[in-house]
Amino acid sequence: YDTVAAVGLEFCPALGITIPVGKDSMSMRTAWQDAGQDRAVTAPVSLIVSAFAPCGDVRKVLTPALSPREDTVLLLIDLGRGQDRLGGSVLAQVWNQLGQTPPDVMPQDMRALFNFLLALKSKDWILAYHDRSDGGLLVSLLEMAFAGRCGLQVDLAVDHEAAVARLFSEEIGAVIQVAKQHVDAIVSLAAELGLEGMVSSVGAPRLDERIVVNTPQFELMDSNRGALQALWSETSHAIARRRDNADCADQELAAIQQADPGLSAALTYDCDEDIAAPFIATGSRPRVAILREQGVNGQMEMAAAFDRAGFTAVDVHMSDVMAGTQDLTDCHGLAACGGFSYGDVLGAGEGWAKSILFNDAVRARFEQFFARTDTFSLGVCNGCQMMSALQSIIPGSDHWPRFARNHSEQYEARLSLVRIESSPSVLLKGMEGSYLPIVVAHGEGRAQFSQTSTASALEAAGLVALRFIDHHQNVTENYPFNPNGSPGGVTGLCNSDGRVSIMMPHPERVFRAAQMSWRPSEWDQDSGWMRLFRNARVWLG
Repeated sequence: YDTVAAVGLEFCPALGITIPVGKDSMSMRTAWQDAGQDRAVTAPVSLIVSAFAPCGDVRKVLTPALSPREDTVLLLIDLGRGQDRLGGSVLAQVWNQLGQTPPDVMPQDMRALFNFLLALKSKDWILAYHDRSDGGLLVSLLEMAFAGRCGLQVDLAVDHEAAVARLFSEEIGAVIQVAKQHVDAIVSLAAELGLEGMVSSVGAPRLDERIVVNTPQFELMDSNRGALQALWSETSHAIARRRDNADCADQELAAIQQADPGLSAALTYDCDEDIAAPFIATGSRPRVAILREQGVNGQMEMAAAFDRAGFTAVDVHMSDVMAGTQDLTDCHGLAACGGFSYGDVLGAGEGWAKSILFNDAVRARFEQFFARTDTFSLGVCNGCQMMSALQSIIPGSDHWPRFARNHSEQYEARLSLVRIESSPSVLLKGMEGSYLPIVVAHGEGRAQFSQTSTASALEAAGLVALRFIDHHQNVTENYPFNPNGSPGGVTGLCNSDGRVSIMMPHPERVFRAAQMSWRPSEWDQDSGWMRLFRNARVWLG
């Protein structure tokens, strides 16, 4: 009660924010009588607080990933004012203690911190940001180093006896990475906004992977990023070995300590060039059917991508096709979207495919569409799985695989690196040899061939359009770089004349640079994947 009263009646009003909704999880109790005796079950007292705020521009979001730059420093913004109280901290819990005095925060300091960060952000002075929370300052710094895959030089301005409290106290605060040239101005700004004496240097990133922590008198630690990150991941790894595929869990842990340059991109074309512009200028906007079924959820992004490329995107539900109100005759493109049609209970995409194959009228409509030489088709994720099951009515797709459960035995949602192969695909024309990140989000994406000869025939025909690669640009079957374990990294295919392309990753979820959680700094509006949709417009002419 005291916590709720302090937050709802004192802290939030002082900050000028409201609590829009609440659920009573502090006093849930069920009572009844059993054979004349009173019975009751009281839920454990549990306070759960969630906060939300609007984000005006996702491209301006700050992340904890350190930039390995020698001309930068790490600043601690300490709203605990140097008190370093350890009550309720993770350190105390490790020693099976509660501690005595917990951290506290003054509302005016929190408001000042918010205004301070806004001011720095408006100047683009913050290179990386992380709050000080579970585990304290040391864990915050290490997590920043893990994200940036670099080392740390931590220099504490406290004596040896106070170092433990400084490193593990969970007082409210944050760590920011800034350029050395801005430090004096930042400290002055902090004083102006009410944070005088609360901003201090705690170290800098290192270009190697050593993690060194010093006080003025002693060196407290000299380790390396890989060893500490493996230790930090130990519990997650142990859980994953039991819950998921143990080999994948081991591969992911081993990758932590490997030299890894991280995500990258290299294009054989200019992603800013709008090759569809001359065709858009004619005023003609061909119709593309954005096909969906019950459980599909990727239609909005798909429609937006094709609209940007100069198409008229038409929402087509399978019920429309079955009812005969949509027959695809006026469409030159077909895009089958991602999601979970029929909950994947009949196999990924299988129920969707069978609703086409086992309905004579619907099957005929799709057969006629695929047979027309003035059409193209794209199947993504669930749409890829569905279209792979339509081999019998898609010319030139005889050697396509089906898609089985990921080798990790888990749903995989991550940003992966793929290489675009040379293939007849009209959608990937001119993109061959490029590699770039793309979103994957699937539970059944592992290409499964009926026999080895089928896979060999597919390779020999040059119908593999996309492959997963590791961060050294090598085709891989290792997790997590290949999230589903497909042989040869296969994750995108086309039919023999290139008019039908299917892929498990989601180009429609990353056609804008702003959609990507990581992207090359030179990508502004469009990502490299926008070319796929523009290729479709150019091909139609």
